[in-house]
Amino acid sequence: MNTALRWTSADLEAFPEDGKRYEIIDGELYMSRQPHYHHQATCLNLGYYLKAWNDQTHAGDVNFAPGIIFEDDEDVAPDLTWISRAQLKKALAEDGKLHAAPELVIEVLSPGKANEHRDRRAKLKLYSRRGVKEYWIVDWLFKKIEVYRRKGAALRLVATLEPGDKLESPLLPGFSCPVAKVFEYASES
Repeated sequence: MNTALRWTSADLEAFPEDGKRYEIIDGELYMSRQPHYHHQATCLNLGYYLKAWNDQTHAGDVNFAPGIIFEDDEDVAPDLTWISRAQLKKALAEDGKLHAAPELVIEVLSPGKANEHRDRRAKLKLYSRRGVKEYWIVDWLFKKIEVYRRKGAALRLVATLEPGDKLESPLLPGFSCPVAKVFEYASES
């Protein structure tokens, strides 16, 4: 008999507002501390380029850390998402959370083995299983972006981009961002 505790969305609702981010993946609880300055700057830079493209195309919506509840024991808040208008109509529920996969999910790595394990393994597996079409893992410390795309039933690594490269996607026709711009921070100037 398995007596392991399985966390649920209801458990998260009971947690105090303490400035930490709690997520559940396959019933396992993950907690993150306040992010690093460069983590947030990376999110802002990527969000800026995605929003500029989206404002021109009106193809969907870009959002920071939206709640996604796939199941009662799968409740996450990725750093950034892009979701098409058609998918948003199906996914957004009255509780203000997404209940189906956005097409694009972006996680910016936080330092530490537990954080990397969550984003590179647990979330990759979750997003793959739940139908995300593209997943970007952004490493601000080493200035790299791993691009995973759906190949059949799973997300597969298709590119690792560095500052001399351009970030583009068939999912986002016409979108192009110099990778160096993603890692450009005011504190380094």
